[in-house]
Amino acid sequence: MLAEIITIGDEILIGQIVDTNSAYISKELNRIGVKVYQITSIQDDRNHILRALEEAKKISNLVIITGGLGPTKDDITKQTLCDFFNDHLVENKDVLENINQLFLNYQFNKPSPANYQQAMVPSKAIALMNMHGTAPGLWMDIGSTVFISLPGVPYEMKHLLQDEVLPRITKRFSRPFIYHKTLLTYGLGESVIAEKIADWEDKLPTHLKLAYLPSLGKVRLRLSSTGNDEQLLQEEVNQQMEDLHQLLKEIAIGFEDETTIVEKIGQILFAKGQSYSVAESCTGGRIASEITQYPGASTSFMGGIVPYDTKLKTKILGVSKETIDAHNVVSIPVAEEMAQRCRLLFNSEYSIATTGIAGPTKGDGNEEVGTVCIAVATPEGIISEKFNFGRDRYRVIEKTANKAFEMLLKEILKN
Repeated sequence: MLAEIITIGDEILIGQIVDTNSAYISKELNRIGVKVYQITSIQDDRNHILRALEEAKKISNLVIITGGLGPTKDDITKQTLCDFFNDHLVENKDVLENINQLFLNYQFNKPSPANYQQAMVPSKAIALMNMHGTAPGLWMDIGSTVFISLPGVPYEMKHLLQDEVLPRITKRFSRPFIYHKTLLTYGLGESVIAEKIADWEDKLPTHLKLAYLPSLGKVRLRLSSTGNDEQLLQEEVNQQMEDLHQLLKEIAIGFEDETTIVEKIGQILFAKGQSYSVAESCTGGRIASEITQYPGASTSFMGGIVPYDTKLKTKILGVSKETIDAHNVVSIPVAEEMAQRCRLLFNSEYSIATTGIAGPTKGDGNEEVGTVCIAVATPEGIISEKFNFGRDRYRVIEKTANKAFEMLLKEILKN
């Protein structure tokens, strides 16, 4: 059971937008036992689209296309599908009614002729009703391959995929079970982890595949298998993952899709009736943004402050000017005082503080670009560390945020 995803749009090829559709579709197909063989991005060009469709037809049982279904002249997917399948466009009454209803409910004006053109669909296609936009999805079951065309707008695509496409795929195709489980770790690189688990990895059955997925300051370890007995598959993977978890218990946070380090911090603090806060300089609110992504953050997170300018560290946060003058704004003493002041300001049991030079220039600091000081204030005292995370601004910020969460979790677990 192989699938190909084809994204259509010049805006993807020139880097104007990021193709998030393919990642979302791949994950959802994999969840129901469909293996994505290839992802292709192509331009809004008839001949290019035709070539991509012909190649996909030779290999894949399922082809999902996104983009090119809009009402403007550069949206040519429907007509090109007609050319490929020797078909023609016909007006679909249900789509026409859906367009009228959408405008009545949300636009409060009449659809334009271009909007009504959205009701023209290939005669061989099943129109998949789009309740969030005027462009319907298209399902074309031709020979041994199913072609599905979806709008490129992510919000519309996701709803159509969940409501219309995935149920039809599960009914149309017999599929094996694909099962993944991913362990989240912080604080060690993939090469060090590989050494620690070498004996365990060598004993893995050949049908179980381990993948290392490193990112900035953390490594995900994904164990995968495919089979026809779902229960047996899950039991085997889960048992191996429990063994791996025990081997890496000092750096393991939990399992992906079950918890994250931020959620784990929040859960522990909520259970203890405690809270935390952040004072961010070099990370510029990145830590607070990560925290507030998760529902229930308010049960443990009091808030944050971003005294980015050196003067604001004194004026708003209350860091001593003498400390800054004596030690430099990027220093352990300043980070520690920031954390302590933040903890008092927000009346929280714990507080994180970051100060550093993300680059590309040094700004007010005297240290090298990439130098970061992180402090965590706790009810028992304060811990701090100094790092150099390299010269890439994005990497410095991300590594600082990840290391700050790691340091905070270790302190929480001590108590």
